[in-house]
Order: sequence, then structure tokens, then C-alpha cells
Amino acid sequence: MKYKIVLLLFAMVLGSFAFAQQKEPKNIILDTDIGPDYDDVGAIAILHALADQGECRILATMASNKHRLAAPALSVLNTYFKKPDVPIGVVRGDAVNLPSWQKWDSLIVARYPHKIKNNDDAQDATTLYRKILAAQPDQSVTIVTIGFMTNMANLLQSKPDNISPLNGTALIRKKVKLLVSMAGCFNNEIGTFKEFNIKKDSLSSKIAFDNWPSPIILSGFEIGAKIHTGLQIVTDQSIVDSPVKDVFQKSILLDPNDAKGRMSWDETAVLVAVRGYEKYFNVVQGKMIANIDGSNSWDKNGTKDYYLVSKMPVPEIEEVLNTLIMHQPKTAQ
Repeated sequence: MKYKIVLLLFAMVLGSFAFAQQKEPKNIILDTDIGPDYDDVGAIAILHALADQGECRILATMASNKHRLAAPALSVLNTYFKKPDVPIGVVRGDAVNLPSWQKWDSLIVARYPHKIKNNDDAQDATTLYRKILAAQPDQSVTIVTIGFMTNMANLLQSKPDNISPLNGTALIRKKVKLLVSMAGCFNNEIGTFKEFNIKKDSLSSKIAFDNWPSPIILSGFEIGAKIHTGLQIVTDQSIVDSPVKDVFQKSILLDPNDAKGRMSWDETAVLVAVRGYEKYFNVVQGKMIANIDGSNSWDKNGTKDYYLVSKMPVPEIEEVLNTLIMHQPKTAQ
């Protein structure tokens, strides 16, 4: 009897230890310029895969691109992954308006179910940010941007309202633990380079990176340029009726540079936002400087920001990302 009691107590201790070791899912807001390129679709698939695995909660998906298919495309993807009620916000006012270069957005909007039919059906991104952040525990939210910094600048400059007595900067400082951004370039071999996400709204980029109060991790152009994904989901015959597969299947064929798969800028940012960088990358500490001409530089004397440096071999990280991109929706919520 004593032996059984000891075993039972030992099992209880082990169970308590295992429970203590479990990490709470990260609270994630995804901000995307969904439309122009299609690595955003891979990034969204990865985010939903990690949410289905219990690694994160998707608080919202936001569009920093005001093109008319931005919200419907997000609605298609959220619906496909059995999360049709994930809030969707769209930038309002003066903002970038770009269609899909490969026309994949009109393809999936025509083919797959979605309840948000146009951007007017979605919420204003700044208002939605304020609602979500105000409702979350302090220092509990990670924002990952894989597009323009327009929504970040608008949030920073937002005023106290009936949602929160805090202005945008104070609300971010109180609620946001980390900002992860696919933005900039930190490779001296390239020289002065105007990375797309920075230069398309360079004023917002400067406002955001000059004034953001929480730590920032940056996945620069040079990181995703080396990592190719998408071929595995295209060639997997077991995956059918998938908007993710449809997007890669259509788009990869349109660019000879994508013969090995699409360069994976946005996917790396989402992976780091949810799982952290330590297993996959090293970092350099300093301060991000976004210039009004669309270029960026780095202040090595800064202490708040970090940019990623390659660590895991490229084939290994490609396998990690491709496996997540191929994730199929859960059959039940």
C-alpha cells in the first residue's frame, strides 16, 4: 500500500511539473499587406497551423493594404482554417492600395466561402487594435507585421477614446510585449536598399520605428530571400480544395525566379513571433532607423531592437515552414 501511495505521489509531482512546463499560447495579432505578393498566404497558413497546435491564439488579422479584396481574402483563409470569426480590420484613409501581382486573390475569393464580402464589412483597423489591446492582460500581446507600417503609425497616433483612456503609445506600452516585423534589410553586401514594406509607406515606417515603445525583432529582406517554400504543398496530391495550395500553384508558375519555391520573407516573421527566434536564428541588438526615402539603417548603440541573423541551415528551416504551410484545417473547433 505504501509503495502504491509513493508511486501515486510521484506521478502527481511529475504531472504537476509537466503542467508547469507547458507554455501559454501567445496572443498574436497579424498585420499583413495581403495581396501584392503571396508569401503572406504561406505566413497566414503557418499562423493557423500554430494556433491549431495550441501554440498561439489569433486575436485578429489586419490588412495594411486597402485594396478591395484584402478583407475578403483574409476572410477566405480564416474560414478555410475553421476560424471564420477571427476579427478582421482594414486600414482606412490615406494608405497603400495594391492588387495581387499574380491575381491569386480574385481566384480564392471566387472559389471559397467567406462571410466578409468587401472591406466595408470589416472593422477599421485602428479601432479594432484599440478594442483588442484594451481587453488583453498587460504585456501579453505580440503583433507581427508582414506588410506596411501604416496601421502601426495610426495606432501610435490614436487618441484616448471611449475604448481606452490611454493614447496609442501608452496603450501599446501597457499591452504589447513584442513587435515582430518583416521589414528592412541588414545585409551590407546589398548596400543601400529600399525594402518594399518600408518604402511603400516610408512616412509610417519612420513614425512607427522611431516611436514604438516595446521591443522589436526584425526579419530583414536577406533572411527570407534565402528560404524557399511552397513546392511541397503544390506537389502533394493528398491536399485538395485548399486556397493555400491554389495560391502557390497559380503563382509559382508565373515567375521563373520561384522555380525552387517562393522566397519566404513573411513566413519567417510569423514563425519567430510565435515560437521565438532562438532555435532558428541569432540576433543583433541595436536600434532600427527607417529613413523617409524608404531605406533603413541600424544604430548599433541602441538596446531595444534586434534583427535576425541566419543560424539553422536553410534546408532545415525550409522543412519546418513547408510542414506548417501544408497543415490541414481541424475537422472540428
